Amino acid sequence: MKILQVAPRYAPHTGGVETHVAEISRRLVALGHDVTVFTADAEADLPRRETREGVRVRRFRGFAPGGAFHVAPGVAPAVRRADPDVVHAHNYHSLPAFFAALGVAVGGSAGPEDARFVVTPHYHGASASDFRDRLLSLYRPLGGWALDRADEVIAVSDWERDRLRSDFGVEATVIPNGLNAERFADATPEERDRPYLLCVGRLEAYKGVQHAIRALSELPEYDLLVAGSGDYREELEAVARREGVASRVEFLGYVADERLPGLYAGASAYLTLSTFEAYGMTVAEALAAGTPCVVREAGALVDWADRPDCESVAAIAPETVAEAVRNAVGRDAPAAALPTWDDVADRVLTRYE
Repeated sequence: MKILQVAPRYAPHTGGVETHVAEISRRLVALGHDVTVFTADAEADLPRRETREGVRVRRFRGFAPGGAFHVAPGVAPAVRRADPDVVHAHNYHSLPAFFAALGVAVGGSAGPEDARFVVTPHYHGASASDFRDRLLSLYRPLGGWALDRADEVIAVSDWERDRLRSDFGVEATVIPNGLNAERFADATPEERDRPYLLCVGRLEAYKGVQHAIRALSELPEYDLLVAGSGDYREELEAVARREGVASRVEFLGYVADERLPGLYAGASAYLTLSTFEAYGMTVAEALAAGTPCVVREAGALVDWADRPDCESVAAIAPETVAEAVRNAVGRDAPAAALPTWDDVADRVLTRYE
């Protein structure tokens, strides 16, 4: 089967959507399928065309207003010229999915008009800034049209499925994100002089790391490690100083893949207090490493709240978060099976067929 994946960015870039596309693409190649990825992340230090682990990658130039949307009009005519059996577009919140839909709708001399069109929106209904929210509002007619063109819509969580139904009248099949469980399950815990809590992800306001920092005043026995980079770091450092806990907060910046499992495994608890997520992949990674989690009851994180290895919070006051940490520490994790990327690839393939 000839499969064309269309996404805003691809490896070596990292992130939830990037990981999703790379993991299923590699496995579809291993299953004998011909997989190409069109992506809108052409940069001076990345080749425009390459093959990564059997996956052909073609990068298109574009621009990203506010660091989002990844406008790359060249994707649409390239899709029109392709001749795949399946076009699978990812991320409602970025224009490559719309350009993929446009390419399928218009067709061409070779013509993808008979291709099966699949969309995984990774939809969370909001963005990280007021500016992006305004752009998202303007984009909604185009994004809704792209979803309406799809033969199949795949949601990565029950919450996302329900949101797609309420916002667009779209019925989606739920296939959760997967996990390389063995990578985390056998990790050697990182050793520190003091017990620590952990946050992992881009440093943006909506990710909620500031709430974890403020909770440290109620948790004198713990340090907090923050893995990730982003423009919000300076504000987080200022929060730590104002709260008088700067000596117990360590910003690690970008963390290499080989170190991350040990960081998870050594933490007393993992905290994710994000305002919105379409799934919550870092929660799965922490649980696979044997670390209980504290999750905010917001977005798709609510789907983790009922697990016995997770403690949820509806409010983000320091004392509330601190109590949740104390309740979570010591719980056995993972308390239930976590989906693997092999499972995901198999289930996605059934939707292609």
